[in-house]
Amino acid sequence: MFLKLTRTTLSALLLAAALSVSLAAAQDLTVMTSGAFAAPTDHLTPGYQAATGNHVTIVHGASMGDTPTAIPTRLLRHEPGDVVILARSALDALVKQGLVVDGSQVDLVRSKIGMAVKAGAPVPDISTVEAFKQVLLNAKSIAYSDSASGVYIETRMYKDLGIEAQVAPKSKKIPGDPVGGVVAKGDAEIGFQQLSELKPVAGITIVGPIPEGVQLVTNFSAGITTSSQHKEAAAAFIQYMHSKAVCPTIVADALEPTACVPDKK
Repeated sequence: MFLKLTRTTLSALLLAAALSVSLAAAQDLTVMTSGAFAAPTDHLTPGYQAATGNHVTIVHGASMGDTPTAIPTRLLRHEPGDVVILARSALDALVKQGLVVDGSQVDLVRSKIGMAVKAGAPVPDISTVEAFKQVLLNAKSIAYSDSASGVYIETRMYKDLGIEAQVAPKSKKIPGDPVGGVVAKGDAEIGFQQLSELKPVAGITIVGPIPEGVQLVTNFSAGITTSSQHKEAAAAFIQYMHSKAVCPTIVADALEPTACVPDKK
């Protein structure tokens, strides 16, 4: 259970955690993050470094798939890493493989799938499942990622909508690269990826999250690798990413932080 931290006490806590690891030298951490949590990692890591004196190297990769840059592939070839942040199902698989410490998993955010079109193109109506289904049927080409959102679209969503035979032949899985970039270049009429991954891409219009009736909300979670030589500093990094103080940044990056779940009335 993580402590509820105020902005005032957060830096002091992190500094104490860092000092408990080593009184002599700062730690060098490597953090591997999937695209869904890439923006918060990039935006928030400088605050962790300033509070602790630790240095963080950020490595990007997909939660799933077999591309050379995918996080599971990196760990299997023994690339150095201390913290991994990826889809919870993929993280749990790494625990079973003995690559991530069991019990170190922390759910950081909930993420929704978004849809985008090229900037300047007509923005279709996807306000209902039926309207969304018609957009897919009418589209000339569709792109999705090779990670969590794309696996869901390819293996479940098309089937659930009853249109797999019509849309699968005009759909393309994009390995490793941002789907938004493919849409921006005009290589696909519409594209799907986590909203937080579409948000930073220039040259596209985000139509919105896909309808709730077919939406898949994915938990993106952090864990400590079994090979890490800096497990206490890695735990402090995860705690920082799971603190209330960083929630506004995470929300601005189109994610729902689990540390700041609204109180139920």
